[in-house]
Amino acid sequence: MSILTAENVTFDYVNKFQTVRAVKNITCAFEPGKCYAIVGKSGSGKTTFLSLLAGLELPTEGRIVFQDQDTATRNCDEYRRDHVAVIYQSYNLFPLLTAEENVMYPLKLKKMDRSEAKEIAHRQLQAVGIAPDQFRRYPSQLSGGEQQRVAIARALAAGNAVVLADEPTGNLDIGNSEQVVEILLRLAHEEGRCVIIITHDLEIAALMDEVWMMRDGVLEQGDTEIM
Repeated sequence: MSILTAENVTFDYVNKFQTVRAVKNITCAFEPGKCYAIVGKSGSGKTTFLSLLAGLELPTEGRIVFQDQDTATRNCDEYRRDHVAVIYQSYNLFPLLTAEENVMYPLKLKKMDRSEAKEIAHRQLQAVGIAPDQFRRYPSQLSGGEQQRVAIARALAAGNAVVLADEPTGNLDIGNSEQVVEILLRLAHEEGRCVIIITHDLEIAALMDEVWMMRDGVLEQGDTEIM
């Protein structure tokens, strides 16, 4: 059964000079326990569509539905805090917070007791391969692969049902990329989360349960063998 759906979704960027239709009449559904890849060239609309799924933007036409409720009728801040975690290529860690504090942050937003939040943060950091002696390091003291794993631990700690990842391996070497993909697959297959990854890497896409291809704002179910 689907947890997140797009129903005839269109999105336009509008300014005083022009209207650009970035997403065109997309209908698709995503299930828990599966890992999806959305692939396509730069400018094809992938990141815009991910923003719509995350509630960062609302469709110009159509609707995004999470657990039978239109995101347009939700408090979008609460939707992202409680239900959808976003992992970015640039990590988006708070530079003045340590690794453990970054992972604790969404738990503090949920008013969780500090000691409980710290316990969860430590558990999730270790689950993604961050050693205890790194918990109190700042992002600048961590490698790119370590920073991305901290970002994933933050998504894990929040317990959100949907994990959206925008080029999560884009800044990583092959070894770190493989570790990150393994963690994301585990989130879907072992923890039952719905994981949606935007990637330009067809080898990574081929490891996912389903692949979707974005071309000029149109999303179609794809096959990495013919892309």
